Amino acid sequence: METPLAQSSLPCRRFGRTGLAMPVLSLGGMRFQQSWTDLQADAITAESQQLLEETLKRAVGCGFHHVETARHYGSSERQLGWALGAVADPLRLLQSKAPPREDPNVFEAELALSFERLACERLDLFAIHGLNLPDHLEQTLRPGGCLEVVRRWQDDGRIGHVGFSSHGPTELIVQAIESDAFDYVNLHWYFIRQDNDPALDAALRHDLGVFIISPTDKGGHLHSPSARLLELCAPLHPIVFNDLFCLQDPRVHTISVGAARPSDLDLHLEAVDLLQRAAELLPPVQQRLGDAELVALGEDWLTTWQQGLPPWQETPGQINIPILLWLHNLIEAWGMEGYAKARYALLGNGSHWFPGANADALDGEVSEAALREALVQSPWCDQIPSLIRDLRKRLQGLPGKRLTSA
Repeated sequence: METPLAQSSLPCRRFGRTGLAMPVLSLGGMRFQQSWTDLQADAITAESQQLLEETLKRAVGCGFHHVETARHYGSSERQLGWALGAVADPLRLLQSKAPPREDPNVFEAELALSFERLACERLDLFAIHGLNLPDHLEQTLRPGGCLEVVRRWQDDGRIGHVGFSSHGPTELIVQAIESDAFDYVNLHWYFIRQDNDPALDAALRHDLGVFIISPTDKGGHLHSPSARLLELCAPLHPIVFNDLFCLQDPRVHTISVGAARPSDLDLHLEAVDLLQRAAELLPPVQQRLGDAELVALGEDWLTTWQQGLPPWQETPGQINIPILLWLHNLIEAWGMEGYAKARYALLGNGSHWFPGANADALDGEVSEAALREALVQSPWCDQIPSLIRDLRKRLQGLPGKRLTSA
């Protein structure tokens, strides 16, 4: 359900059981800072702070009343805390996140530091950040765990609604949703990767608010799209197409806009202006993307490539074959080599945020024979080793590292 948001150009949707009127675009804090290091106050430049305040001011004027950040987004919380007082917004919904910890006292100290950095007395929304492993969910939900800390802060009126974010497997996200411990979820779901569809269904059943993480960056580096993707999405920019794809789904309530400057808002605002025409604008683009995929990869591959693939935990060298073949598909169908190269480099270097390894170990510590043995259930067992070998040749470069490791 969409209704006009008071004094705002953005529509809003009921954010699940929270009952909050949530703008369909949220201002995300991952690029909303000077540094990925939590800088001391005197290290933050006036130029950086001015840019952040200009971005926040324009966002507020356009109706981005939901602002979200996280404890481990470098200097984001500190800089945002300074800016909130300079850019008033009576409709503001403020959100931050902190990762679960084995020791709930460590978790509570990080929560307190978020409040200190943001210079706030209350967070309307707070998320357990990165429920990526079963251990993270257990640390959160067990008696005396992190969620009990959050409940105390809720009882004190310092936290409104509690949710979680996840880069983890769909099954774990669904398990967290079905615990009924949370009011909303931050997750990945966008045109190029819709694996979390069952989690969206679970969120709908349990009336959780749904916040889509990083649809522009993790959704395909759409801020610097491939020439082929630009051609296939025209007359829409790929950012506009992907925003419309996400927002036309009634299970989705808001998507994150990771702005680093005021102009980063433009294409997302264009998408909202076109939202009422999504049913008209999306099908031709989806048809062209699908046709390009079919021509490049063939129907047999597209309908069977995922069959019989072992999980990365059960593959020699923990090679993440499903992800590698997905990257192969993105390159062949839509020319997304830059995105694929970045993701390839993160495999094996992003801890639980990007699990499994890339193909660098193939033909070294992992033999082709061992890989074939793991692929015995796949109809493409004979072809996959050479496919990922070619992918490695195309994408291999310096190892990547996730910007935050918490």
